[in-house]
Amino acid sequence: MGTTLTARRLGITDMELTTVGFGAWAIGGGDWVFGWGPQDDEQSIATIRHAVGRGINWIDTAAVYGLGHSEDVVRRALQDIPAAERPYIFTKCGLVWDEADRMAPPRQILRPESIRRECEASLRRLGVERIDLYQFHWPDETGTEIEDSWAEMIRLVDDGKIRAAGVSNFDVTLLAQCEALRHVDSLQPPFSLIRRQAAERQISWCASHETGVIVYSPMQSGLLTDRFSEERAKALPKEDWRHRSSDFHRPKLRRNLALRDGIRPIAGRHGTTVAQIAIAWTLRWTGVTAAIVGARSPEQVDGWIDAGAIELTQEDLDEIVAVIERTGAGSGPARPV
Repeated sequence: MGTTLTARRLGITDMELTTVGFGAWAIGGGDWVFGWGPQDDEQSIATIRHAVGRGINWIDTAAVYGLGHSEDVVRRALQDIPAAERPYIFTKCGLVWDEADRMAPPRQILRPESIRRECEASLRRLGVERIDLYQFHWPDETGTEIEDSWAEMIRLVDDGKIRAAGVSNFDVTLLAQCEALRHVDSLQPPFSLIRRQAAERQISWCASHETGVIVYSPMQSGLLTDRFSEERAKALPKEDWRHRSSDFHRPKLRRNLALRDGIRPIAGRHGTTVAQIAIAWTLRWTGVTAAIVGARSPEQVDGWIDAGAIELTQEDLDEIVAVIERTGAGSGPARPV
């Protein structure tokens, strides 16, 4: 079943992206330090194909998701789809894991030789000759100068290994240092009704520099969905990384769920879900191109795919600000500009 989704251009690239895209973090499965618990690969493949069939035209993954497994699943999901109908594939580098200890936190490494090695490995796992958007996952922690890291990214573009170059989780200072060498095609920051800090500086910087913004976790890892509850938080699989997040424990959990509940009347007026209102709010900000939304089943895709078509009114936005102020959930600017 196809659908017509709204699309926006990613910065100054030639890629027009549907305003919601498929996030492949959870389909990396469990058995690694930031896993979401067990996940069936065949269901993941069916979910990706369903999203593409409904019109999603890009998939965001990363080498570290499942320690290579997510990229492999993405390849398997897309290999039988005709080339002309395949979505764009975005992935990331810079989180290097310990092959001997899957539960050890990966290191943030942006050394040029490591970037090149990771790119070649991702190309093999994804089964493609060129990655549509390649991104630094996190800033380097080894002392490597960002100019040296970004110079290697530029070489990957020149070599035809990648189509566009972006970063994730960078602040404005790092963005400016990269921009001085070559345009930063995109930024991927965390952004949701709960985690709003990117609106303080990064999103406006990107808007003024024609850098696309692809936000991640707009549903705050499931908190901003209709069915999440304190009971569900307690019942998450022991392998699920959310057990270690303060957002999923009191007192934050109670405030976060109060915010979610405060959004229900708005969802009711629009005849939609809380999740879609949460996503639509991120898309309302000037400079935001699109939102990454995860799914582990076709039904979950159907629960958020129409978010880009929702037009939040001024009344809706005023009500959201009031809910944020009343609940005290999260931090950062509350009113889209």
